[in-house]
Amino acid sequence: METAAMSTNIHINSPNVRYTDRHIEAQYSYQTTSVHREGKNITVSPSTTELMFRTECHVPRLGVMLVGWGGNNGTTVTAAVLANRLGLSWRTKTGEKRANYFGSLLQASTVCLGSGPEGEVNVPFCDLLPMVHPNDIIFDGWDISSMDLGRAMERAQVFDWSLQEKLRPHMSCLKPRPSIYIPEFIAANQQNRADNVLTGTMSEQVEQIRADIRDFRQSSGVDKVIVLWTANTERFCDIIPGVNDTAQNLLAAIQSGAEVSPSTLFAVASIQEGCAYINGSPQNTFVPGAVELAVQRGVFIGGDDFKSGQTKIKSVLVDFLVSAGIKPTSIVSYNHLGNNDGKNLSAPQQFRSKEISKSNVVDDMVQSNPILYQPGEKPDHCVVIKYVPYVGDSKRAMDEYTSEIMMGGTNTIALHNTCEDSLLASPIILDLVILTELCQRVTVRPQGEEDYQSFHSVLALLSFLCKAPLVPPGAPLINAFFRQRACIENIMRACLGLPPQNHMHLEHKLQRGFLPPLIPVADGSGRAAPRPHRVSGRPLLQPGLRL
Repeated sequence: METAAMSTNIHINSPNVRYTDRHIEAQYSYQTTSVHREGKNITVSPSTTELMFRTECHVPRLGVMLVGWGGNNGTTVTAAVLANRLGLSWRTKTGEKRANYFGSLLQASTVCLGSGPEGEVNVPFCDLLPMVHPNDIIFDGWDISSMDLGRAMERAQVFDWSLQEKLRPHMSCLKPRPSIYIPEFIAANQQNRADNVLTGTMSEQVEQIRADIRDFRQSSGVDKVIVLWTANTERFCDIIPGVNDTAQNLLAAIQSGAEVSPSTLFAVASIQEGCAYINGSPQNTFVPGAVELAVQRGVFIGGDDFKSGQTKIKSVLVDFLVSAGIKPTSIVSYNHLGNNDGKNLSAPQQFRSKEISKSNVVDDMVQSNPILYQPGEKPDHCVVIKYVPYVGDSKRAMDEYTSEIMMGGTNTIALHNTCEDSLLASPIILDLVILTELCQRVTVRPQGEEDYQSFHSVLALLSFLCKAPLVPPGAPLINAFFRQRACIENIMRACLGLPPQNHMHLEHKLQRGFLPPLIPVADGSGRAAPRPHRVSGRPLLQPGLRL
């Protein structure tokens, strides 16, 4: 069996960075600007805060439990990891294909470290810091369908048949655990799949989920478990005072059997077991009581809804238009989808959850430009999803962007996008769990304080991967694609004591130019021999800090 691929060893040659047997410690100057507006007068005050970043080096063995393991996304991501781990190749009508992780931010994109004698040096995103390799993830999970993953993979019709034949012996031995099924939260057309469900009171079902997590952790030998919802889209859950508005009320509601959605029940069970929980669907899983419980327990939560195809393009295109001074006035998005997700979304209440998550993605970009938009003004924005069984997992998306340009002119952009839905969502699942695990090993100490602190339990760093990002109270909600990506890249650079990537290249833009100074190492001995902060091959299977 093949293990993780060889990685690039990166050593930071700076007196502000220290490598120990356990940590990478980096002193970082965080520069921000505060703005005070009074009428037409704006006062801008730059400030600098000194921070110490500390990243645990040892990469743990990661287990991922998927809710909806037998669905299209669950079977596809599991099979893809197996195919990569085994180094599989297969024949198609267009030639031979090989397993890869295309579509993954961490595994298939690069970042610019800086410039060298031959120009810019770009490295894989995953080599910036020590992190889990997808090949080493161990999967388990739950599903309301009892079908083993070999047959579920065949039902999903995502992979070529020749690849399925190679994967089937490895997939058929995987069987989902019984899941929570409350029919009122999903479409009635899902009932015939529900032959693998938990019984007992709501409280007893949550306890069984907790027991499943403990059993998986013990039987698989993993050091950490992350739980991710990739099951059906649920209808929105009402926020009811006394039921789900506080952690205490939510726990009491579960004991009494009040209305709590399955996804929230899984979130509560996961948080109580100290496992990060990620919501990959658009429903409001994280009611106020669930968020409060996560903060109380110091457990990461993130979501909502995978940002994979049409919405990801929207977060790029609207950002481009508004940033270029062009005013989008109408955005119309039409989808037809034939997999089980499309079938479930054909019910009005479930579609409404998806419509909300897809519609709000342009808000921050519109609000950023008061030249184009008056207060409260927005583009007309319409989202339509239709279930068409014939197209299967190959979703069709058609978009029309109409914008106002100079002197009352009109610009219209029409797009047609055909994408294999689960093959876009699966690498996002991997990025979500790997990035979450990395964040569990990063702590920060502001200057003047004695203790290190972790990221907020509401892990906003995952926003790049989600349609409707969950952010801490008072934090800005950012949907713009490039700002979200820059956030992840620059926080990772901060962990290495590197400044944000600003793309200024001033040394090349001045008439006479200049050479940026070289920073000597702390002991004055010249350039130190590289000391890698990530091992090649399989990561060390030691538990990381539980923050």
